[in-house]
Amino acid sequence: MLATAQRRIAEVAIEHKLPTVSTFREAVATGGLVSYGINPSADWRRAADYVDKILKGTKPGDLPIEFPTKLELVINLKTAAALGLTIPTSILARADELIE
Repeated sequence: MLATAQRRIAEVAIEHKLPTVSTFREAVATGGLVSYGINPSADWRRAADYVDKILKGTKPGDLPIEFPTKLELVINLKTAAALGLTIPTSILARADELIE
């Protein structure tokens, strides 16, 4: 439900001068301020490795549970400006993606 309302959530948040933080990049692409979380595409590719091992005979119970190896920080600079926020350069330098 929230995924389909991301744009509206961002619009209302900006209207009320509220910064938003999400775990998915898509929320930032539609107007949210910041996301920090997994890259679903990378996780699906990693899942393919598990499927390959299982199809080759490895028991699923023998496979380790893995945490995503990369978390991405995405910042929407247009939204930051609309909220009157200045993002520190140290944070901008760490961002994986800046949306303008």
